[in-house]
Amino acid sequence: MIHARRAFAGLTVVLTVLICALADPASAANRIRLVSPGGIVAWFVQDSTVPLVAMEYSFVGGSAQDPADKPGVGNMMASLLDEGAADLDSKTFHERLERRAIEMNFSVSRDYLRGSLRMLKNDAPEAFDLLRMALTSPRFDAEPVERIRSQIISGLRRETTMPNSVASRKFWEEAYGTHPYGHAPSGTLDSVQKLQAADLVDYKQRIIAKDTLKIAVVGDIDAASLGKLLDQTFGGLPAQSRLAPVADIDIAKKSARSFVQLDVPQTSILFGGAGIKRDDPDFMAAFLVNHILASGSFSSRLYKEVREKRGLAYSVSESLVWMKHSPVYVGSTATRADKAGETLNTIAAELVRMGTEGPTQQELDEAKSYLKGSQMLALDTSSKIAGALLQYQNDGLGIDYIEKRSGIIDAVTLEGTKRVAKKIWGPDFLAVSVGRAPVASAQPPAAN
Repeated sequence: MIHARRAFAGLTVVLTVLICALADPASAANRIRLVSPGGIVAWFVQDSTVPLVAMEYSFVGGSAQDPADKPGVGNMMASLLDEGAADLDSKTFHERLERRAIEMNFSVSRDYLRGSLRMLKNDAPEAFDLLRMALTSPRFDAEPVERIRSQIISGLRRETTMPNSVASRKFWEEAYGTHPYGHAPSGTLDSVQKLQAADLVDYKQRIIAKDTLKIAVVGDIDAASLGKLLDQTFGGLPAQSRLAPVADIDIAKKSARSFVQLDVPQTSILFGGAGIKRDDPDFMAAFLVNHILASGSFSSRLYKEVREKRGLAYSVSESLVWMKHSPVYVGSTATRADKAGETLNTIAAELVRMGTEGPTQQELDEAKSYLKGSQMLALDTSSKIAGALLQYQNDGLGIDYIEKRSGIIDAVTLEGTKRVAKKIWGPDFLAVSVGRAPVASAQPPAAN
């Protein structure tokens, strides 16, 4: 679950100005590794085309650092970071953000606590100072704690009626069991109800530290000024985090299908299996194969088989997910209850076919062309560029990865894709279906 402070809607357009009007702001000439006077490192793109600054940053931790008996504590802590800090209570803190249309967001994934900050150029000193207070001196006062707890619990209750959410929880539980990846970042109704302010303080003190901090900044600010702001904002953080060890784990390597009955119009299906690590030499080959198999585009194999040929679902897609301790692929679709079995069988057949045969040369050539051409289109705002640079850091890639990416794609051979397809895709995968039982779906509705 993600909590975000909403700034004035009227300035949203200003703060999402397209960066594609620039002379390639993400180019090597504009991109530097900045080290502040205090030793804070950030990847930085200076651009004065529009008067705004966007920053993305992260700390290693995420929901994998939730204590086993307190799932959801990281998410709740992140949701409260902008609910008052230092001598500013929640109301005053929000007013300071909204007065300058400063956008401050925090979120938790399984591996990371992430944050973003976006503001107009002239408001950078105040925006960075508010972030400093949020990270170093959050208050966790009783009123916002109970208000945010209520919001999270309401969301968790809604999820029990949403087939996609039910399927997601069931999938991760079956894939990882009692491993930290097995619980949802948002926690459970029971666990969130029991969380106390002391739990939030403990999580914050263990996770938010300089040793795992990664930062990317894009915008209208010079390097010297940014360096000072980075020191003022992050310099006071503890030097070392206190992370609990998280074991590497492979997703359950078995073929298993689970069904959860829920009275909803369509059956949601989630499927997946063991993936590939980001630092594996075959990663880009796997990325290309996944695009060919199930990118969600009209040309993907699953789309053609599931929708075009059989009309079983409106869409079907699949993604590679490379977490720090386990890589997976995860796909999803939705269909009529009486067609769920056929849909899943069709998907299974395509997974086996890809693993057995691999892609064709034409499919590979088209996938390469698409992925190279779409790269810059995906970097059309300052926030997206900053987000990409942060992701590259967390993935252990170089600051020159943008320049190298096309060459890495071109170097993938058909033989390489066939080899990696055989290793990842095949008959062993997990699937969860959530919806009405086929017999019940065929019955006419009860008369009023």
